[in-house]
Amino acid sequence: MLPTRRGFSVATRRISRTALAPLALATALTALAAPAAPPVHAATALPAVTPRAATPALYDDAAGGGADADDPAIWRDAADPDRSLVIATAKKGGLRVYDLDAREIQSVPAPAAPRPGDAPGRFNNVDLVHGMRLSGGRADLAVTTDRGRDRLRVYRIDRDRPGGPLTDVTDPAAPAVFSASEDEVNEQRTAYGLATWTDRATGRSYALVSRRERTRLALLELVAHADGTVGYRTVRTLDLPSAFRLPDGTSWSPCAEPGELPQVEGMVVDPADGTLYAGQEDVGIWRLRADLTGTPKLIDRVREYGVPATYDEATEECVAGADPGYGGKHLTADVEGLTLVTEDDGDGLLLASSQGDDTFAAYDREVSDANEYEGGFRVAAASASLDGSEECDGAAALAEPLGRRWPDGLLVVQDGHDSPEDTGRTATGFKFVDLGDVTDAVDD
Repeated sequence: MLPTRRGFSVATRRISRTALAPLALATALTALAAPAAPPVHAATALPAVTPRAATPALYDDAAGGGADADDPAIWRDAADPDRSLVIATAKKGGLRVYDLDAREIQSVPAPAAPRPGDAPGRFNNVDLVHGMRLSGGRADLAVTTDRGRDRLRVYRIDRDRPGGPLTDVTDPAAPAVFSASEDEVNEQRTAYGLATWTDRATGRSYALVSRRERTRLALLELVAHADGTVGYRTVRTLDLPSAFRLPDGTSWSPCAEPGELPQVEGMVVDPADGTLYAGQEDVGIWRLRADLTGTPKLIDRVREYGVPATYDEATEECVAGADPGYGGKHLTADVEGLTLVTEDDGDGLLLASSQGDDTFAAYDREVSDANEYEGGFRVAAASASLDGSEECDGAAALAEPLGRRWPDGLLVVQDGHDSPEDTGRTATGFKFVDLGDVTDAVDD
């Protein structure tokens, strides 16, 4: 049987299906699914890096307020890099803001349900927009997907604001991203993954948003209003495939619960050329234009790609068949947090969380080099009191000096199995890793 993810069986999100509506695009991409060597599980052979700091544990229970760590973003204070921030989602717990010592300095609650029985706010992913022109001047923004309410929430960043650096500037009339009614919102096929992008040619800022349990991506333009709030409008959408033609002529879809399609969560845009990288969790990593035009290209596949599996309703698990060998070598489902390490000379890396084996894969940032695989690493325990990262959901890297403690830059990764002293509660959190250690590990 396939492995179990944190808090639910992997089968609750995967099932083989015969609906082939997206097969036209999938067929066009058949050449991308060339047979690969049999899966090589060499996670233990990858080099290890260790964190230097960890946030306080978050608890997804009644006492913890439903706080469940998911996705981070790193904001750099150009005037004083030592005062830079990490802004992270805590799902029902809203947002958390940390300093560079991983100490919490602000907690922002998610919105309450508008009516009894409606879904409350639940923040999934977060990203930043720099220097957007608002009515009061240019400002940096933190944008998050509110998975519970199917909306974007937008927060202005002001490091010296009393009470905390984040101020909610979301347009109160902002519409649902994907849902046509409150009933659809409550079905929770809502705004999920997120990446922001500012088009250098026009100066306009956008959010790329994925839909939970669907393959759809939406391009939303962020719109500043005269009252200082920020809304958004849908520019276009694109549906990635849910079924794939294999080299042997058969069709394959990832196993999931009936009615669910293989969703995207981890996404990042390369600001240099407007390239979007999107992690379809049970499929692999796609490369496409951030304006959602053109044909997506699958640059790597998970090891499980092409493996037939059937959903067993009695056990709520997927029963897998023989591996035909069409999968990749570097990613074990799910593909999760994607982030870029960008360097001044144009070089850099695309990092991806390989959640199924607790590792990270690194690819060349350059499209001209076909995003060649460069290596991998693990985030391992630094000590008995500072563990590593397991089942990582989200990651953010910044390859710029961040004060005295992080002169080589910073990588922040979610830890799906934090290990605080109180081991009687399920805990999550974020680990801070020296980015220089990461690049050294990949180079080795």
